[in-house]
Amino acid sequence: MRKKIMKLILTCAMVALFAEATLAAEVILTSFGQSPDVMMVKVVLRKIKIKGQLEKLLYAKDLGDEKVLVTVIGGSSKGLGEAGIDKDEEIERVNELITEARKKGIKVLVMHIGGKGRRGKLSDLFIREAVPMADKVVVVKGGDHDGLFSTILEGKNIEMLSAKSVRGTTEPLQKILTEWGVIK
Repeated sequence: MRKKIMKLILTCAMVALFAEATLAAEVILTSFGQSPDVMMVKVVLRKIKIKGQLEKLLYAKDLGDEKVLVTVIGGSSKGLGEAGIDKDEEIERVNELITEARKKGIKVLVMHIGGKGRRGKLSDLFIREAVPMADKVVVVKGGDHDGLFSTILEGKNIEMLSAKSVRGTTEPLQKILTEWGVIK
């Protein structure tokens, strides 16, 4: 009898452990441009009780059965250098990643949370690449000051949600993740 109880307890523990791992893998985050902005999005996700897995250099081959890929755009020459890649390699990495996510049925959320201050030639290059491949886009106030996002999205069936600040991304994130079945 004692062995049966121990087996039952171990089985329950394993089920709980794997259920937690499954929940943790529903959302995966990566940076497009290697800026630290992706860390702030992870904090916002944690605030809404979503365990987003952060992989700064996530490659297509690394995708599993996540429901959502969050790509946070912010170009950083220093970040690219520390990662040991250049802008062209970063573009190739993210294009392959998003293409594979689409093949697997993973929703793609593109975020730009740096506002006007995180815009510039490098970030704009990454924005032009990623935004047309998104299912939805979240932009912090000032990020679309020149209409770049709006222009890219014109005529496309991709919703852009805005937020006043990084902290303000909580509401659009909750809305999107509820629509996509991550938040129940």
